[in-house]
Amino acid sequence: MARSIWSGAISFGLVNVPVKLYSAVSRKTVRFNQLNSETGNRIAQKRVDPDTGDEVPYDQIVKGFELTKDRYVVITPDELDALDPERTRTIQIEDFVDQVDIDPIYYDHPYYLVPDKGAAKAYGLLLNAMEGSAKVAIARVVIRSKEALVAIRPAGDLLMMETMIFHDEVVPHDDIDDLPDSKELKVSEREVKMAQQLIDSLSSEFEPEKYRDEYRDKVLDLIERKASGEDIVVQPEAPEPAKVPDLMAALDASLAAVNSDDDGGEAKKKPAKKKSSGRAKAAAKS
Repeated sequence: MARSIWSGAISFGLVNVPVKLYSAVSRKTVRFNQLNSETGNRIAQKRVDPDTGDEVPYDQIVKGFELTKDRYVVITPDELDALDPERTRTIQIEDFVDQVDIDPIYYDHPYYLVPDKGAAKAYGLLLNAMEGSAKVAIARVVIRSKEALVAIRPAGDLLMMETMIFHDEVVPHDDIDDLPDSKELKVSEREVKMAQQLIDSLSSEFEPEKYRDEYRDKVLDLIERKASGEDIVVQPEAPEPAKVPDLMAALDASLAAVNSDDDGGEAKKKPAKKKSSGRAKAAAKS
C-alpha cells in the first residue's frame, strides 16, 4: 500500500485545498553491491584524506565548493540553513498555462495529489475547473527543505503534480556539437510521403502495458539462473548495424515488409510477460 510522503494544501487564490502527496512511480531498479572477488565480502566505503591516508570522522567533514583546482570555498551547514526556503506546506499556484505550451523536456518526476480528509469538495472544484479550462497550474512547493517548481494537471479523477526542470538547466540546442546543416536535412517530397506511409502503417494506440524493460527481465533471469548453479555462456557482441546508402531503397523495403506482415492475416502477438522468482523480484525493487 502506497504511503503519502508529504501533506499540505494547494493555494488557489483565497481557497486552500488540503492534499496529500504520493509518488506516481516506483522504480524497478536492479541494485548490486560491490564485493571482494576473492573473499566475497561486501566492500566498505571509507572517507579518507588522500594526503595522510587517515579515515576522516563524519563530524570533521565540511562542504566545499571548488573555485579552481584545489581551491575551495567552505560553506557551513548553518550558512546553508539560513538560505533554506521558508518551511511552508503550501503549493502556491503562480500561473495557469496551456499544456501544449510546456515542452516535455521540463518534466521531471510525477506525483499524485489526493484530497485530505474533508477536502473532497474543494478538491473537486479545482479539478473540474482545470478540466473545463484545459489549463495546467504552475506552482512552487517546498519538499524536504528544497523548493521545487511544479506543474499540476488533471488526470481522470485525480490531480497530478510533476516537478519541473528550471529553464537554465535545459541544454540549449546550440550547445550540441555536430548539429546537421539545413542542407543536410533536405529531402524530396516523395521520400517524405513514403516515410509518412511507413509511420501510418506502424501507428497504433498507446498501450503502456505492452512495453517492458526487457534488459531488467534479462538481468533478473540471469540472477536466478546463476543462483541455481547454472553456468552462463557469455554471448558475442552484436554486430554493428549496416549503414543504408540508399534511403529510398530502405523505405521501399520497410513498406514491403509491413505490407507482407499485413497480408499474412496474423495479428501481432503481444510478448509474454516473463516471470521471475520472488527473490529476484524483491531484490529489484527500489
